Amino acid sequence: MYGGKGGKRRFNGEPRRFEAPVKVGERYKVKIEGMGKGGDGIARIKGFVIFVPHTHVGDEVEIVINSVKKRFAFAEVIE
Repeated sequence: MYGGKGGKRRFNGEPRRFEAPVKVGERYKVKIEGMGKGGDGIARIKGFVIFVPHTHVGDEVEIVINSVKKRFAFAEVIE
């Protein structure tokens, strides 16, 4: 029987809502952990990928988020 503890959950027909942990205009201090295929540095905030151009692995920078997509965001270094 379904619906009880340990049973299968029913799909209610609504798409999952995923909310990114960052928003446009927010500022963060991050450490660049990797490099993307296009040469941008990659940082993570709560596991969420942030692409930061003109950075290198190991850089610790302050960034501002300027674009948020479903699975990643773009930011720029604050000088």
